Amino acid sequence: MELELKEMLTDLEALKQSLSDPSHRAPLDKLQLHVERLTNLVKAAPVRRSKVKDMSAEVVDSNPYSRLMALQRMGIVENYERIRDFSVAIVGIGGVGSVAAEMLTRCGIGRLLLYDYDKVELANMNRLFFRPEQAGLTKTDAAVQTLSDINPDVVLESYTLNITTVQGFETFVESLKNKSFRPSKQGSGVDLVLSCVDNYEARMAVNQACNELSQTWLESGVSEDAVSGHIQLLIPGETACFACAPPLIVASGIDERTLKREGVCAASLPTTMGVVAGLLVQNTLKFLLNFGQVSPYLGYNSLKDYFPTMEMKPNPQCSNVACVERQKEYILVKPARDAAAKAKMEVAAQSTAECPPLHVDNDWNISVLDDSPLDSVDARASDTLPEGLTRELPSADEFLKLPTPEATAVDDLEELRRQLEAINST
Repeated sequence: MELELKEMLTDLEALKQSLSDPSHRAPLDKLQLHVERLTNLVKAAPVRRSKVKDMSAEVVDSNPYSRLMALQRMGIVENYERIRDFSVAIVGIGGVGSVAAEMLTRCGIGRLLLYDYDKVELANMNRLFFRPEQAGLTKTDAAVQTLSDINPDVVLESYTLNITTVQGFETFVESLKNKSFRPSKQGSGVDLVLSCVDNYEARMAVNQACNELSQTWLESGVSEDAVSGHIQLLIPGETACFACAPPLIVASGIDERTLKREGVCAASLPTTMGVVAGLLVQNTLKFLLNFGQVSPYLGYNSLKDYFPTMEMKPNPQCSNVACVERQKEYILVKPARDAAAKAKMEVAAQSTAECPPLHVDNDWNISVLDDSPLDSVDARASDTLPEGLTRELPSADEFLKLPTPEATAVDDLEELRRQLEAINST
């Protein structure tokens, strides 16, 4: 657009010069002024990058994926471009969910499904991601607006609905089953569900849907005082579902909605939410691209920078019927899965033993051990004091020689016996 306007200005200038009568130039001057204003508006408009067909590892400033593809070149990820094949659903586009969506978009995820029913408010400006001019928009629409500008390669699907209602839950489940993005995918239409909601009822809705679909999901949360949070991996049948060990307040039969006080809202820190979102997406990438170890449960206490972790097994007496069914299925396939995992580990161990040492030759000239001889250095040279100073205590390499008592020479055993008797008699 900017190039076309510049060409138009050039043509107008040439047309003005070709006119013999100067009085005819006034309309052209007016038209030229309008074109110049349009050119300035185009320059001020935000620049949107074009879509990239294939990810490239070429290290140039114009490549939006060069830093991400470097993970592959450094051996962290086997094939980073696979990230374009994955679909991730994010439920709750708030303080954690919106930042998680942005991180995954910048990482080049293939498809994002966004779920929320709320609107952007000025009260949300203490968090990351949302901007004041987006106040009044639904959070899903505002997210699509921002994310499509950041990375147009990501397929974005917006669902403005409440998953805790009957109709909203049915729409949620059907959207998870949709395989239009990757028809050959096994299971549901998404690879992972991220729960970023702020209430127990919505978490239970996600839990129910994932148990019914045997869908792996990651749950996250931030405490009401905004100084702690957690993430949790939930694999139906293999790990505890969200109903296996309900919170004490829920197990006691108390409705959590009755605990909220009028005019009192929970605290919210962009720092805590940013940390939790980072942990959530980091484990999402590890799960999808198969590198590192995915944390089964990871807590975060910002007051002490404490990160507790643990594993949670499923409850055979879980109140969720779908969870119990998934547990039975897992018990049946577990022996075969364990055997396959053991065989894979043996193959990996054998290939590792056959591999040459790392860093023998690499692109970065990294040397693990320098075999060149070192010049001998006087160990005491750096221990020399400046002129005029003396030591009050001896240096570490000087040893205090204590006087040893002179030993009495004994010629024979009889003489030694007499000396001992003399000592004892006294």
